[in-house]
Amino acid sequence: MTPIQKLFDAGADQYDGLRRKVIYCFDDFYGTLLELIPFAPEDTFAFTDLGAGTGLVSALVTANFPQAKGTLIDLSPRMLAKARERFEGNPHVTFQVCDYAQEDLPGHQDLILSALSIHHLADGEKELLMAKLFQALKPGGCFIHAELVRGTTPATEDRYQERWRAHLSQANIAADELQRIYERMALDQTAGLEYQMTWMRTSGFTDVDCYFKHHNFAVYAGRRPSSL
Repeated sequence: MTPIQKLFDAGADQYDGLRRKVIYCFDDFYGTLLELIPFAPEDTFAFTDLGAGTGLVSALVTANFPQAKGTLIDLSPRMLAKARERFEGNPHVTFQVCDYAQEDLPGHQDLILSALSIHHLADGEKELLMAKLFQALKPGGCFIHAELVRGTTPATEDRYQERWRAHLSQANIAADELQRIYERMALDQTAGLEYQMTWMRTSGFTDVDCYFKHHNFAVYAGRRPSSL
């Protein structure tokens, strides 16, 4: 069991309740992800939620696109156990415990989503993953990434971290839970936004752009061309 899996297994019960407190731009962050989904509410499409955790992103997707069929992938069995509870009785949702950096991804997907997960990988692993995501999408398919990004300089990164920690200190989070949050943050391996978008473009994605950014929280997306 990796250190990341241990920390997220331990925090599975409280994870959803804390996320709004931890992310100071919660509504715009997740709202932008939803706005970028290129389908109508009545459409049927297949999506993968990468690093799905307790299924928060997939819950937002299926609430707005009830015909969507999702595969939730995560490294933490306890996180996915919470997701299974959330989607009990929903035949359109399946679950897969795996290390998505090392294992194969479901193919022929219309949409791949990820929120606050890929930053746990080293930069080389992130770059390789972008190529895997490209191959897992159908032609015309889209990848939408809601993620932490590193500042462009040490000074801007320090400003990001100061702003985030100031928010957390005032967010009415119990001291023991706040300590666990800081422990998880210590494992983050964030990369600059331009690096992340460059890795997408190098992998073949087109129309790569950032649609939301507030300090260290960003939402960007790109698509696999319909024809090569």
